Amino acid sequence: MNAPFPSTGTSSGIRSSSDHRLPLKLLIAAPRGFCAGVDRAIEIVERALEKYGAPVYVRHEIVHNRYVVDALKAKGAIFVEELDEVPDDAPVVFSAHGVPKSVPAEADRRKLLYVDATCPLVSKVHRQAERQIEKGQHILFIGHEGHPEVIGTMGQVPPGQITLVETLADVAALPFTQDDALSFLTQTTLSVDDTEDLITALKARYPQIVGPKAEDICYATSNRQAAVKRIAPASDLVLVIGAPNSSNSVRLVEVAERLGTDARLIQRASDIDPSWLEGVGTMGLTAGASAPEKLVREVVDRLSEWRLVQEETLVSAEENMIFKLPRQLTE
Repeated sequence: MNAPFPSTGTSSGIRSSSDHRLPLKLLIAAPRGFCAGVDRAIEIVERALEKYGAPVYVRHEIVHNRYVVDALKAKGAIFVEELDEVPDDAPVVFSAHGVPKSVPAEADRRKLLYVDATCPLVSKVHRQAERQIEKGQHILFIGHEGHPEVIGTMGQVPPGQITLVETLADVAALPFTQDDALSFLTQTTLSVDDTEDLITALKARYPQIVGPKAEDICYATSNRQAAVKRIAPASDLVLVIGAPNSSNSVRLVEVAERLGTDARLIQRASDIDPSWLEGVGTMGLTAGASAPEKLVREVVDRLSEWRLVQEETLVSAEENMIFKLPRQLTE
């Protein structure tokens, strides 16, 4: 489909000795998979289980990945949607996506032992929202309605002081004027390109609008989208490992498709239809920020059952971010 893409990574060579099969060049994006916030959230649940013993309740999926959730269930975690499902004497962990202020307030009222696994980059957006409200600004929040992170962030401020913006049509329909004190924030797992378009539209309509000092889209989301932009032009098909309710994973599919490359979201290797490989000489592979590397290797092994796979990793950024654990789990 396209000319071979220059490699900056390493090739791990041929993974099958069946010479009668057509070779499949597999371009694996880097960075991919777990980010620092996801690593931290999973470790929080595991340490809570070690410290308090099973069961430990988790409000909402700790991260959007069924494999991860099932593994933690096997260790004694119980996942619930609301606090009223948590017994009074049981510890509870809040997910990496963040929660509205009403949730820890209710936990305090019930004297529950809770651990907040909110990603520090999401917590940063929460603090920004509080500061903007303190300055008397109405917040225009760019995000996807119903996503846990959006619910959590909008729940940091009093009702009526924040408005969700999802599309350019939403921007056009806003009732505010250029005399209103306005600010904006964004969900951390959005499409970099989509968000830039929305921010440009907001600034054009409201020149007085104030934004954060640095963009809210997290480094992992940006890096994974940039990595897909690296592999997609050279690929006939891109596979993205991630859950349908994982915003950052869905955005990776969209990034590849915008570059004119067919892309599919899969949760496990078993989701792959061998017919997808027909006519595919080069395939791209990446994983959303909630997908473990084990699932990447599972996909490679599955592909090797059908084709002679030649792996090549294209590195577009290095990541070394580490977030501290809550003090209550380290003392």
